[in-house]
Amino acid sequence: MSNKPFSGSRSSDKKISPSPISLAGLAPPHSLEAEKGLLAACLLDPAEIISRCLASKLPQEAFYHPAHQVVYQTCCDLFENKSMLDAQVLAEELRSLGKLEEVGGLVYVADLTSHIETTAHANYFLDKVREHYTKRRLIASASRSIERCYTADDSGIESLVDEIEKEIYAISDAQVADTSHPIRESVGEAVSLIKKMLEGRGELSGVSTGYRDLDKMLHGLHPTEMIVLAARPSMGKTSLAVNIAEAISMPRDGKQAQAGSLIFSLEMGAEQLAMRLLTGRARVSSQRLREGFVNKDEQERLAAAAIELKQAPIWIDDASSVTINQLRAKARRVFARNKNMGLIVIDYLQLLSGTDPRIQREQQISEISRGIKGLAKELKVPVIVLSQLNRDSEKEKRQPKLSDLRESGSIEQDADVVLLLARPKDATDDFSVAADKADLIIAKQRSGPVGEIKLNFIRDITRFEDYTE
Repeated sequence: MSNKPFSGSRSSDKKISPSPISLAGLAPPHSLEAEKGLLAACLLDPAEIISRCLASKLPQEAFYHPAHQVVYQTCCDLFENKSMLDAQVLAEELRSLGKLEEVGGLVYVADLTSHIETTAHANYFLDKVREHYTKRRLIASASRSIERCYTADDSGIESLVDEIEKEIYAISDAQVADTSHPIRESVGEAVSLIKKMLEGRGELSGVSTGYRDLDKMLHGLHPTEMIVLAARPSMGKTSLAVNIAEAISMPRDGKQAQAGSLIFSLEMGAEQLAMRLLTGRARVSSQRLREGFVNKDEQERLAAAAIELKQAPIWIDDASSVTINQLRAKARRVFARNKNMGLIVIDYLQLLSGTDPRIQREQQISEISRGIKGLAKELKVPVIVLSQLNRDSEKEKRQPKLSDLRESGSIEQDADVVLLLARPKDATDDFSVAADKADLIIAKQRSGPVGEIKLNFIRDITRFEDYTE
């Protein structure tokens, strides 16, 4: 299905007789400022804003000014066909189409880029453009209805009313996306899931995390779930998340990879993350590797692990300054281009930015949290999002709990599963954690029990494994 803007025919609009409103000398409803604001937002963040416009089927005709119609359609075509867009690319494309001077030349394009500073009000502009477009359509429809009433045959009144109702309904229907589903569809999906569970009795209903006891508690990771993995710094939350991604996206115990993984690493570079995956997979100490003291067997294991990793369906995005909308747009693009994707990892939530940096951080976190949950539902994939815990558990010398989530309110509310990672204190040293043990607390699970499991932690290769005495 094409993502090009919905093209409604305007031929009927051109045949309209003057309406009483137009005779009164009033211009049709429009806002050139909102139109320019929306176009400027498209240039500032095309991946997010144009995606929104296309998803909402905003047509070219929604823009009142002819130049704005041309620019919008050109932006959409460029984004669809070349996946790149900025003022320079737009100007060059308009020039090649012979339309640059038609829209106002380079001065107009340059003016667009400086019209707004952020995309914080993009939704407002989009709503305003659509609102005025709807009003113009209603005026056109009313004008046609008046003309029909004057000219229609008296015997066809029911047909006339029906035609007018259909036209008004079509305008109303275009305003709101239909997200409701008949219950028979949902029940059918639920029955299929029940059958699958019964046929695979004892098997996981979701993708395996690679950890025996965690899978028993969660029954795997499931589509649309937002899983929060929280810990204090240096507890190993990145390592655990990466280990889970590896278990999902690489061969294990003679079985093929389950699905692809997308990792947003906002703190650690892609090369550093790949090195951690490589040394963990090969079971080679990263410290010994840095010092150059690896034996022949370890070198061979590293080479074998490198071959496996190169073939693994794992994508890493290490951009460090990302808004939640940009992250969602990036994820959509990766998922659109690659089949059988099964996991998103975000490391970590507090490094993401909201759409408007001027609002309070608590509100930004709430927006980010809702955006992550929305992404999980939209792409029908589990999303593991890492988060920091505050210092309370350390100060009070206790295990962490839900209320220790930093800026926690909305995170706790949106999450389907909350995992709290802790490393118990060393038995001989109150100031350090145990080198080889970890506690993973299932503090919240919307569809299952809460509890605690233990894991082994292998410090040399920063890797978590199933617990053994």
